[in-house]
Amino acid sequence: MVFVTRHYKANLTTLKDTLKHQGLRQQLVDILKTKGITDDRVLLAIGKIPRHLFMDSSFLDHAYQDKAFPIAADQTISQPYTVAFQTELMQIKQGDTVLEIGTGSGYQTAVLCLLGAKVFSIERQNELYKKTSKFLPKLGYRAKRLVFGDGYIGLETEAPFDSIIVTAGAPFVPKPLLSQLKVGGRLVIPVGGDVQMMTLFIRKGPKDFEQHEFGEFRFVPLLEDKN
Repeated sequence: MVFVTRHYKANLTTLKDTLKHQGLRQQLVDILKTKGITDDRVLLAIGKIPRHLFMDSSFLDHAYQDKAFPIAADQTISQPYTVAFQTELMQIKQGDTVLEIGTGSGYQTAVLCLLGAKVFSIERQNELYKKTSKFLPKLGYRAKRLVFGDGYIGLETEAPFDSIIVTAGAPFVPKPLLSQLKVGGRLVIPVGGDVQMMTLFIRKGPKDFEQHEFGEFRFVPLLEDKN
């Protein structure tokens, strides 16, 4: 049984990962299978990570529903299906170097870490950056580097990346993200306004990209300004 201490705005709450939580996670995994997620490693990660510990206490009873929920700074923790779908598109291998745009609660970051990726993650909301930077290591998920910054410009100092995942809706595809992919690398990004098209770019050469679209999703917007 895992005991985790997490700070919220004004109080200290001790949270547990119990057999009940583990059973609810397995039910969630079964739901994701029925929705078409087939990657066993991704499903195993979803089944292991205690999603309820990444959420505000008022939503704990709903943590293993396949829904998005609010977190701090007007952001959300993504629907588990969306996390699994994007992760599956990345085709992560052990030791891959991955850039995540939008750390948020850190749940997606934890999935990437559990898959054996070397994760660099950028968060533009200072409140979330500070909270997640302290919280993730307490759960045992250690990204290579968490950055407070602008996701639109990527992280050129650590490029090139095997894959890049964007966890917010982008009105356009930022060119720096494409340029920071390795040849053979994959960018998974929701592109659009209120509703986004989940899009995969695969780098085939220095200036050659293959593009695939995978249907409509809804994300909070990817914003440029840091605060």
